Amino acid sequence: MSQLIQTDVLIAGGGPCGLMLSNEFGRRGLRCLLVDPKPGTAFNPQANATQARTMEHFRRLGFASEIRAQGLPEDHPTDIAYFTRYTGHELARLHLPTAAQAVKNIKAMGGSWSAAELPHRVSQKFVEATLRRHAEALPGVDVRYGWGLESFEDRDSHVQAQVRATVGGETLDVQAAYLVGADGPRSLVRSTLGIAWDGASGVRREFMGGKMFAVYLRAPDFYTVFPHARAWMYVSVNPQRRAFMASVDGQSEFAFHAAVHEGEDADAWTAADAQRIVDEAMGAHLAIEVLSVGTWTAGHSLVAQSFQRGRVFIGGDAAHLFTPTGGLGYNTAVEDAVNLGWKLAAVVRGQAPPQLLDSYGPERQPLAERNTAYARRFADSVGSFRATDLLEQDGADGQAERERATSYLNQHVRLEFNIPGVTFGGRYDGSPLIVKDGSTPPPDEAGHYQPSASPGGRAPHAWLEDGRSLYDSFNFEWTLLALGPDAPDTRGFVDAATALGLDLKVVVQPSETLLALYEAPLALIRPDQIVAWRGSNSQQALQVLQQASGHAAGTF
Repeated sequence: MSQLIQTDVLIAGGGPCGLMLSNEFGRRGLRCLLVDPKPGTAFNPQANATQARTMEHFRRLGFASEIRAQGLPEDHPTDIAYFTRYTGHELARLHLPTAAQAVKNIKAMGGSWSAAELPHRVSQKFVEATLRRHAEALPGVDVRYGWGLESFEDRDSHVQAQVRATVGGETLDVQAAYLVGADGPRSLVRSTLGIAWDGASGVRREFMGGKMFAVYLRAPDFYTVFPHARAWMYVSVNPQRRAFMASVDGQSEFAFHAAVHEGEDADAWTAADAQRIVDEAMGAHLAIEVLSVGTWTAGHSLVAQSFQRGRVFIGGDAAHLFTPTGGLGYNTAVEDAVNLGWKLAAVVRGQAPPQLLDSYGPERQPLAERNTAYARRFADSVGSFRATDLLEQDGADGQAERERATSYLNQHVRLEFNIPGVTFGGRYDGSPLIVKDGSTPPPDEAGHYQPSASPGGRAPHAWLEDGRSLYDSFNFEWTLLALGPDAPDTRGFVDAATALGLDLKVVVQPSETLLALYEAPLALIRPDQIVAWRGSNSQQALQVLQQASGHAAGTF
């Protein structure tokens, strides 16, 4: 007879979404069991860009500085640069700050980059290890790699599941209040629920559309052979082999990805083939040590038709599949976890009715559709550029072709990598939890973000006079900002929060600048740092909190 484990939430999948959920739940005192059939966190680099909004969430959890210290050395450039081949002509470059510069620069930045954190170029393998370490330190969190979800059944009052050890085949029965499938693109949870994909797949492009060959490699001589200024990402643009390569440690390890041509069988390629393909992108021989090889398919922009069935939810790659242009997949997965984390915890702890959970899909599904559309736009942009033989030829014709490429790629690199609007501009305007005030949200533009406290979006950020981030003053749960020298009385919100069992902190900031930024003296901030309401007094405090926390009858 199998041993029975009882827990609040069973999480299938130990990638960024599942691990972030474990941290969100553990910080709130929930019991959760995370299972993943892999032996541990990622060995391969996988995603290589942590967006600024994700870094702000890591800051909220207390380990943004730890993440920023990993990956590239603090003085290593994070540029994205394009070349005919890595030893050939440089075509375009976007200069970006080092990790050390990012920490210093952010305090002087405003407008589109008004934020608590800037992006960080770090491989997912390092992020996962950090998330796991922090999750395992939390009471109530049980992380079990080497165990996979075998089956489950939603029994209305709970979810009954069985998990199996990858080695040895031992099985355990699990009784959980809820199940979250963060189990990747081939999700057992999604397929068991019968949830289909919507969107596009199989899109063919010259680059970032079709099969890709991935090599995790070590090349200690790269910087000796490479004749240009260092970057973080190196893109090879020539008719023989389009590829990109991201530095993993700033010293010798790289994540290399190359387009596979029609008629090539990359699934059968060996380490010797990896050497050949790298040399094609390099334009010279570069001795490499192959750590792993594999293939993957670019050209997906898929979103699940539903993110929830009863007591079972899906998130991350189980709920949406991206072509990785823009680096949006992993970052969208983190936001899934943040959104679902506070809601599930509130319901499990009896601080909100189960109907609050019905807001997860209506809030996150439109954001997944938005973000996959942006990623597809970026892939179309880089994939539609045709690399011709002229790019590498001497003479006036070759020079003219390279100038054409420079003009196009300098525009593209800013389209794909300077995306504060994508990073910060996601909104939940259609959510029943948002108390609208009749204001018009700012336009949704990839390269431009307009800070706005119009309810439904990220709370506008500012640096306080004492040097702290405004976000550092927020409560981990609910925050009521009282702004300006004559801020209204907040007792109505305090009393209403007490009546509803909500953890609310009033943050008084007499700054006229903050009052102007939020365009109201009171602003209610959700646990995920989204503005739920703003106004001038506390007269409707109970109704506002009821709606924002899912207590209002008929909210959904």
